[in-house]
Amino acid sequence: MEDFIKSLRSENLIAECPLCDGEFKLSDALLFDGTQPFPEEAGLRRDEYEQELKDRKADLDRKIRLATDRAAITAEAVSIGKMVEHLTPILDGFGFHPTDCRPLFEPVDFLVFNGLSAAKVNKLSFVEVKTGGARLNAPQKLIRDAIGDGRVFFEEV
Repeated sequence: MEDFIKSLRSENLIAECPLCDGEFKLSDALLFDGTQPFPEEAGLRRDEYEQELKDRKADLDRKIRLATDRAAITAEAVSIGKMVEHLTPILDGFGFHPTDCRPLFEPVDFLVFNGLSAAKVNKLSFVEVKTGGARLNAPQKLIRDAIGDGRVFFEEV
């Protein structure tokens, strides 16, 4: 094996790096028999690579932990939000009479028949309850736009 390595160094051969496609002379490379103890320089390089892999794994583990924690917090917030949605009509400051509200929950939370409790419906309100920084999703925006454009009808089938 030692003779083979010597011949590679002396033949003025050119090699291509599989990572960067760069070329280099094999005589400039650190060539050694992998069945023997590593030369010091190769051992140091191996140790650097191993440390880099450990660091990258630790970083990946940290990111996975953060993503998992965030997902759990988000799921909990969504669950609490859904529970609160059901109670919204009875909360102070909701702005609509609870008996005028009919839950839909999807794609919007409530359809309010304003005045139904007094036997006179003045208007209909589609109500979507949002908390924190939550925003309307795409279907809710489509509904908002249809209402804004006057594309709302009563149909008897």
